[in-house]
Amino acid sequence: MAARSAPSCHLRLEWVYGYRGHQCRNNLYYTAAKEIVYFVAGVGVVYSPREHRQKFYRGHSDDIISLALHPERVLVATGQVGKEPYICVWDSYTVQTISVLKDVHTHGIACLAFDLDGQRLVSVGLDSKNAVCVWDWKRGKMLSMAPGHTDRIFDISWDLYQPNKLVSCGVKHIKFWSLCGNALTPKRGVFGKTGDLQTILCLACARDELTYSGALNGDIYVWKGINLIRTIQGAHTAGIFSMNACEEGFATGGRDGCIRLWDLTFKPITVIDLRETDQGYKGLSVRSVCWRGDHILVGTQDSEIFEIVVHERNKPFLIMQGHCEGELWALAVHPTKPLAVTGSDDRSVRIWSLVDHALIARCNMEEPIRCAAVNVDGIHLALGMKDGSFTVLRVRDMTEVVHIKDRKEAIHELKYSPDGTYLAVGCNDSSVDIYGVAQRYKKVGECVGSLSFITHLDWSSDSRYLQTNDGNGKRLFYRMPGGKEVTSKEELKGVHWASWTCVSGLEVNGIWPKYSDINDINSVDGNYIGQVLVTADDYGIIKLFRYPCLRKGAKFKKYIGHSAHVTNVRWSHDYQWVISIGGADHSVFQWKFIPERKLKDALHIAPQESLADSNSDESDSDLSDVPELDSEIEQETQLTYRRQVYKEDLPQLKEQCKEKQKSATSKRREQAPGNSIRLHFVHGYRGYDCRSNLFYTQIGEIVYHVAAVGVIYNRQQNTQRFYLGHDDDILCLAIHPLKDYVATGQVGRDPSVHIWDTETIKPLSILKGYHQYGVCAVDFSADGKRLASVGIDDSHTIVLWDWKKGEKLSMARGSKDKIFVVKMNPYMPDKLITAGIKHMKFWRRAGGGLIGRKGYIGTLGKNDTMMCAVYGWTEEMAFSGTSTGDVCIWRDVFLVKTVKAHDGPVFSMHALEKGFVTGGKDGIVALWDDSFERCLKTYAIKRAALAPGSKGLLLEDNPSIRAISLGHGHILVGTKNGEILEVDKSGPVTLLVQGHMEGEVWGLATHPYLPICATVSDDKTLRIWDLSPSHCMLAVRKLKKGGRCCCFSPDGKALAVGLNDGSFLMANADTLEDLVSFHHRKDIISDIRFSPGSGKYLAVASHDSFIDIYNVMSSKRVGICKGATSCITHIDWDIRGKLLQVNTGAKEQLFFEAPRGKKQTIPNVEVEKISWASWTSVLGLCCEGIWPVIGEVTDVTASCLTSDRMVLATGDDLGFVKLFKYPAKGKFGKFKRYVAHSTHVTNVRWTYDDSMLVTLGGADMSLMVWTNEMESYRERRPCDSEESDVDSEEGGGYDSDVTRENEITYTIRALSTNIRPMFGTKPHLQQKEPSADERPPVSRAPPQPEKLQTNNVGKKKRPIEDLVLELVFGYRGRDCRNNVHYLNDGDDIIYHTASVGILHNVATGIQSFYQEHNDDILCLTVNQHPKFINIVATGQVGDSADMSATAPSIHIWDAVSKQTLSILRCYHSKGVCSVSFSATGKLLLSVGLDPEHTITIWRWQEGAKIASRVGHNQRIFVAEFRPDSDTQFVSVGVKHVKFWTLAGRALLSKKGLLNTLEDARMQTMLAVAFGASNLTFTGTISGDVCVWKDHILCRVVARAHNGPVFAMYTTLRDGLIVTGGKERPSKEGGAVKLWDQELRRCRAFRLETGQATDCVRSVCRGKGKILVGTRNAEIIEVGEKNAACNTLVSGHVDGPIWGLATHPSRDFFLSAAEDGTVRLWDIADKKMLNKVNLGHAARTVCYSPEGDMVAIGMKNGEFIILLVSSLKIWGKKRDRRCAIHDIRFSPDSRYLAVGSSENSVDFYDLTLGPTLNRISYCKDIPSFVIQMDFSADSRYLQVSSGCYKRLVYEVPSGKHLLDHAAIDRITWATWTSILGDEVMGIWSRHAEKADVNCACVSHSGISLVTGDDFGMVKLFDFPCPEKFAKHKRFLGHSPHVTNIRFTNGDRHVISAGGDDCSLFVWKCVHMPH
Repeated sequence: MAARSAPSCHLRLEWVYGYRGHQCRNNLYYTAAKEIVYFVAGVGVVYSPREHRQKFYRGHSDDIISLALHPERVLVATGQVGKEPYICVWDSYTVQTISVLKDVHTHGIACLAFDLDGQRLVSVGLDSKNAVCVWDWKRGKMLSMAPGHTDRIFDISWDLYQPNKLVSCGVKHIKFWSLCGNALTPKRGVFGKTGDLQTILCLACARDELTYSGALNGDIYVWKGINLIRTIQGAHTAGIFSMNACEEGFATGGRDGCIRLWDLTFKPITVIDLRETDQGYKGLSVRSVCWRGDHILVGTQDSEIFEIVVHERNKPFLIMQGHCEGELWALAVHPTKPLAVTGSDDRSVRIWSLVDHALIARCNMEEPIRCAAVNVDGIHLALGMKDGSFTVLRVRDMTEVVHIKDRKEAIHELKYSPDGTYLAVGCNDSSVDIYGVAQRYKKVGECVGSLSFITHLDWSSDSRYLQTNDGNGKRLFYRMPGGKEVTSKEELKGVHWASWTCVSGLEVNGIWPKYSDINDINSVDGNYIGQVLVTADDYGIIKLFRYPCLRKGAKFKKYIGHSAHVTNVRWSHDYQWVISIGGADHSVFQWKFIPERKLKDALHIAPQESLADSNSDESDSDLSDVPELDSEIEQETQLTYRRQVYKEDLPQLKEQCKEKQKSATSKRREQAPGNSIRLHFVHGYRGYDCRSNLFYTQIGEIVYHVAAVGVIYNRQQNTQRFYLGHDDDILCLAIHPLKDYVATGQVGRDPSVHIWDTETIKPLSILKGYHQYGVCAVDFSADGKRLASVGIDDSHTIVLWDWKKGEKLSMARGSKDKIFVVKMNPYMPDKLITAGIKHMKFWRRAGGGLIGRKGYIGTLGKNDTMMCAVYGWTEEMAFSGTSTGDVCIWRDVFLVKTVKAHDGPVFSMHALEKGFVTGGKDGIVALWDDSFERCLKTYAIKRAALAPGSKGLLLEDNPSIRAISLGHGHILVGTKNGEILEVDKSGPVTLLVQGHMEGEVWGLATHPYLPICATVSDDKTLRIWDLSPSHCMLAVRKLKKGGRCCCFSPDGKALAVGLNDGSFLMANADTLEDLVSFHHRKDIISDIRFSPGSGKYLAVASHDSFIDIYNVMSSKRVGICKGATSCITHIDWDIRGKLLQVNTGAKEQLFFEAPRGKKQTIPNVEVEKISWASWTSVLGLCCEGIWPVIGEVTDVTASCLTSDRMVLATGDDLGFVKLFKYPAKGKFGKFKRYVAHSTHVTNVRWTYDDSMLVTLGGADMSLMVWTNEMESYRERRPCDSEESDVDSEEGGGYDSDVTRENEITYTIRALSTNIRPMFGTKPHLQQKEPSADERPPVSRAPPQPEKLQTNNVGKKKRPIEDLVLELVFGYRGRDCRNNVHYLNDGDDIIYHTASVGILHNVATGIQSFYQEHNDDILCLTVNQHPKFINIVATGQVGDSADMSATAPSIHIWDAVSKQTLSILRCYHSKGVCSVSFSATGKLLLSVGLDPEHTITIWRWQEGAKIASRVGHNQRIFVAEFRPDSDTQFVSVGVKHVKFWTLAGRALLSKKGLLNTLEDARMQTMLAVAFGASNLTFTGTISGDVCVWKDHILCRVVARAHNGPVFAMYTTLRDGLIVTGGKERPSKEGGAVKLWDQELRRCRAFRLETGQATDCVRSVCRGKGKILVGTRNAEIIEVGEKNAACNTLVSGHVDGPIWGLATHPSRDFFLSAAEDGTVRLWDIADKKMLNKVNLGHAARTVCYSPEGDMVAIGMKNGEFIILLVSSLKIWGKKRDRRCAIHDIRFSPDSRYLAVGSSENSVDFYDLTLGPTLNRISYCKDIPSFVIQMDFSADSRYLQVSSGCYKRLVYEVPSGKHLLDHAAIDRITWATWTSILGDEVMGIWSRHAEKADVNCACVSHSGISLVTGDDFGMVKLFDFPCPEKFAKHKRFLGHSPHVTNIRFTNGDRHVISAGGDDCSLFVWKCVHMPH
């Protein structure tokens, strides 16, 4: 017995020698109390130099590798390695955990940093993306996360001078981050020419956006903003590992062993070279430095800590030393003094004083040391080396005595004999050598019995024997000193061993777990006096066992601290201490041994807090000294709640079965039936495996649960109301302190907890996401704000919630065994207890974690299973009921006493004002006083005590009590047998509700003419229930066996029951007494049926696959039906009693003749014609439709047809009850579906008059009664879910615009590819031909002419230094909606195009821009709440949702100041297509373009995601909050309208219900608006508007528009609704209509746009005005009174805009686009002056030099010349079939050059008049023409072509000019070519797939702008012949800038967009003179 319990002594960590300097940096600081904080192995150390004392923080479970100090210098954050690493924030004074941050990083936490006020913490992970994560550490909540870098990050810091900015650095990079909303956005530091791109190791932030960083080469790099501005070279001679900022300046430390101090401007103050000081040595490397006042702390690579006083800097003080890099294996203790000796692979041997906690001697050897031993007299020290030698030193002065090398492999163990004469040396080559000490260590013997390396040795006390252990786990004995192996057991019997350090042997059997044969215990050491054994293993754990411990799996106490393997452990010579050493952590731990007698005084150390329990008395094997579990509890622990299929899996399974259904649904399927059913009463209560789940509500109703239903029972009226929000078994229930709300937890793959209101039965919040398989316990806090829940996953996770917000506050792993209860402390909301199997734990919250302490039992009791627990009258008192009938009383975590309360387990306990009430398995309710001293009263639950008003009968006396609750003068009791009883204080007991007991219920029969039914169950009872208003059990009878079926005879007098052993009986239906019984079969009787009419025959079906037919009168078997291949499941008689229809388990449908039983084959057609007396079959054509799409996974188990043969009810394995129209032909019929049962529904039956449906749940043991509601009756209560498994196949309607919007694919800029089909080698990759410039410089040569004719620009040329966006012509209406809004009372409008948000002043046309988006904006909304005035949200496209900078995001910004308020990076991959603010303006709703079309709700100010859910499998176009709500919103999309509610963090949705109206079908919905009293209006693709009340369609406004209704707007001030659609303008109709609040009357407005069809995409209503955005990129303001239209914004309709031309002398420009228009724009007036419709797509446009003519090239190969004055056509010609790409007038106005995609340029002479005959053309152009430029003298033309070649031709001959020298001398009139050496620098490195599309040189000839496929406009100097020239970039366009031009006088740059059809006008900022 002794060995089976843990020893009662204890170890306390007293000192740790070492400091982690290797692979870690910046991990050593002064705290506010002038203590020093650092870490080693898995322990945080706080060292007080004044008192020479250490405190330890032991909350980590693995190596700590990072540390940060809070700015107030008391709190410390540490991060660890591991698979699931976490961060602890702890107090350096009390070393208690304050917060735990977990569940985000993997692999490890590399760096940590607090921000300026210490509220936030940033961490960097060791995962492949080096994730950067920002925490609100007090709440344990992650605020933001982003991928950090592709390579390691070494340091991160908050900028202490700018809020929300961070800097990180690492391998070859430095990044500057800004945090906004939940988005962390990085910008890479630009090294430029100032310094080399290299690895940055550390950094510190200073004022004025300065950052100082230490580089790998020893330089200091100084950054301003993101640019490197200077370097301080040679600050150190090698890498700078650490930089520390303080008030005085900065300290840096490097690999060169120097510390440098710098002042605040980084001017050097002083240098301290540690290598030169007394303690210094070659190779000293500084890893950490901390400067405080006049003290400097230095940590080195070799685990030393120095303290330097600045004014005595050449005398550093060494305050901590440890072993350096390399494994640490050798440990020995001095035989007489408190000294320990260690030796390591760092080749040093060190002697430590255990009293002074200091290193007293150190000696360096030649070889790594692997073991050590000190002789008995303490004079010699022997060291075994890795190379096979050993050395003996004198302890006194460390001088060598002898060095011997007899072996080649490492010496792993050596020991001196107890008499000091011999030294045994064990080697890895599996031999032990014996040396004589006195003979100068001459070899005197050898032991060679082992086959593997020697691991441990021990001598016998008389030095005559040696025992060894080897790597095979063999234990061998040798006679000494010769080394002969001893094999006789006799000889060894009396041997006493001097020491015990072996891991195998009888005495230490118990240190091994029961079923393990592993070799992971490295070292043990026995303490004979204290009878304890200490062990060290590979998991970093030190354990104490009793010694000897003989039986495997002994109990132990365990201590953690070492990180990985502990290599050795030893008792000190006087057994005061234990010394342990860590292999990889190089650390030496010294533990104080506290023997049993002292433990009493040391109680304060007992329950040590830590996340991994440190003083756990648990062991790896089950406790055997605890009595066997009570049978009931045993049964319960074996229940599994895992399911094969969870309801959550259904959508996925349906997806997988899509193919199957496609083929099947060609036929038009039946509608769902008109009838519906409503749950009316449930017989049952879940008591068999749940406890304390029964309560009184505020108004005295009773709340409990059964199956998947929360039940509220009114005992006065005997009625029930139901909460039906769950979809699987409810396992627990708790009531809010105010008794009005209830929390219930269910089974599921991702199980949820619902909090709901008992009055309205509406869910208030749904919590999910953190449990698995199920939630088995919940509890509210005393203030009702928090909720605790426990899961049934393997670690029984505990979660603490803020339930209203639906937010997880903290979580922790509970226990590996089941937890039965969780209780929150009523006085301290941060504390709770959990109780369960061998488990009582006291928890407190720490940030995102919970820290648990085991209840400390001491000598009072044993570790028992706790079944229930409550808190007492003060915060530290707690009481728990055990499985043995005791009540344990706890104070704090200590067990104070136990009281015997019940016989058998105490299952339930309840605290009263002045005492307690308990209930147990013994069926007794006991009332106690407030300290459990006296039992005041007991009540026995007995039949004799039943009061007359009871609703049923007690099955047995003293049923096991599972729940008790008090209130309203009664005690409420729930029993294991499923009864709910009310006990009056005076004694009588009333039974209120009851159900079947444990065991499946299958048998069900309804009476032929009375409202009663019979059930029979595996609980061996037959029961009769009254279905009329009394709802009670009328009779019950116990059976000898369980039963599966029953049936009333047609006259209702007899009842037949089939039993599970193959017998059946007939009983009198009134008295339930036997009439007759038979036993003919061996297997279960599965169905039993009387023939109709007189009931002459009885058919009895069994699992033996036979049906026996009996004559009832003669009681004889008259026939047997044979021929089924499997068990029979259902039988039905025909109306004549001549035919049986049979279903079998093999899905056969068979027919037999009665009474003989002959098998018949009946064709399908005939089956339908037969009239059946009953129909319970699930097979056959008539019910083909009842089988779900996922028929493989689930079975339909039961069905029943109404007597009017209209409605078929079915029950299936997933717990669904469904109603189908009969016959249900065709696959996958439509149905109505009801969830209340949890798993399989075993039987369904209509009552005799079809007024009720009765259903049975197999495993949930409940009998549910539903009322049948006819169609007419139903209008009032729309609560069914009416669906089918298959979405209706009818299309939702078609419209080209909708299809286009639905199918559009958005490319993100970063991935865009070239818009032109270019081929060949890019210019920057081409080999250069030797150019003319390389001619010898001859002074006579004339100067090179200008490259470009510079015209009419002032005398002094001023370069352009910047471009500022001034105007944008364009609006994104073609595929976005609801994106034009009024601001500032209608003075301004806001809209978007490309990636800019535009604020446009209606009166002046002045625009201002929001340019923070890095990709196209897709949606825009304005916050309507007065508190958030002018706040706009915009959503953009993006890449995958990886939270990086290219991920889709939403920006919330101020429209006036353009300030970004928040950025939300979202998980909507592809992009965000809709955004909407809630009524209070605080929440934002977003919808994604990802395949799931996710819907997300944000608290945008904090950047917090509240809830997210899959929206629909097809596109959702719009989702909008109801204007008066923060919780209700509606989404519309392709064949989709859903009504959503936000409950806590859960989103609940209801599909819109159509079938209240005839012929309504689900169309594609496009827009939504709202009316009062929960009305919703949705616009459809057909032009109808649907009107919904709640989620039911109540009417349709037919043809509100003639085409799709794209936009709807609800005016908040008067409720009027504006709709916009696609219409042809007509007299009465209009594309915009204004309606009254109920959409009954309207007024139409026509848009006078001159288009054939108007297509409105956005509407908004201001004061007296309606703002309309159209598909044609126009924004129009319509006056409500006079219907006058005013166009505010216009743009091209379709892109790309290819042609662009600027007027030679005025601020006009022309654009030509794919939409077939050429438009003339006025920059000064900010508007479109004119447009010409050409009827074909235009590709290029050009002004003549005087500006009097315009040439236009078309896509069809035609070109046109117009006169500007009259816009008349001067001439036109079509000489080519393909697109004209460029057209140019020569500078002398004589020639027109026309370049096309037919690889040609045609020349026309304009002086010959408008006939336009071609005079010549350029031959052999290798590819299509892109751009052309004339020379200034009109004699040459340069052509850039599609193969990246530039060619020059003579004009007008078209001859190819090849002379480079001649070409170089040409002066060009214009330069728009993207090719040529002069513009080589415009091609970027990143242009693998993308091109530069256009370029233009300024009129001054010194600046160049380009446009490219990434949508960037770039500004270069001209010429720019070097590759990758410097430039400025300007964003705003979508992918593909197609053309770009300077206006005259270089005042503006115009850029044209490809994808965005927009024109951007940029103002040029010239450098000052």
